Amino acid sequence: MILAIQAIPDAEDLTAIAERIALLEWRDGRETAGSVARQVKRNEQAAMDSTAGRGLQDEISRILGDHPVIKAAAQPRRFSPLIISRTGVGGKYGAHVDNALMGRGAKRLRTDLSFTLFLTPPADYDGGELVIHAAGTTQEVKGEPGHLVLYPSGSIHEVKPVTRGTRIVCVGWIESLVADAAQREMLFDLENLRAALRQQLPGQSAELLTLDKTIANLLRMWARS
Repeated sequence: MILAIQAIPDAEDLTAIAERIALLEWRDGRETAGSVARQVKRNEQAAMDSTAGRGLQDEISRILGDHPVIKAAAQPRRFSPLIISRTGVGGKYGAHVDNALMGRGAKRLRTDLSFTLFLTPPADYDGGELVIHAAGTTQEVKGEPGHLVLYPSGSIHEVKPVTRGTRIVCVGWIESLVADAAQREMLFDLENLRAALRQQLPGQSAELLTLDKTIANLLRMWARS
């Protein structure tokens, strides 16, 4: 499942994020790539251990972690540390697959889902589309600031070369409580159905109570804490 989400709709939040980004220091993006991805990665990444970086990490993590659609679709167990990526003219990220496991020890994380949060207006740069190859289809995405794309980490994906301007995005990974993608999609469908029925039926209706029970029991069967 590839899902487009308006993750940060508030213009004030986006302005505050842009102000923090202006204070960041940048490093070669190949420092955090795996051995295969390092060969096709041409971008810069922010040093997130600075005061501005830590503040940005906390702010975006809070917004994404509280977002109801992300919670319903991903069933997050935990998020990876965030990466702020900057790609200028000539930069790109060739076709690759994300590492299945990231981090070490207690911080090791299984990457079930990847996400890209766009932070630069698409009119400010040419090229730089996120391309996702999945199940015999290809999708290209170039979102407005605050627009997030959630997609399976096991899919082949790439970023097309930037030919004008600068592309800035936030990327990260989610380890889900529900490892099976088909099970997550079924739970997401049921959550959407519940949200729709809550607009039509009393909260204590037999239909909603049955749906509540079904979602809870499926989570009991499938979730791995």
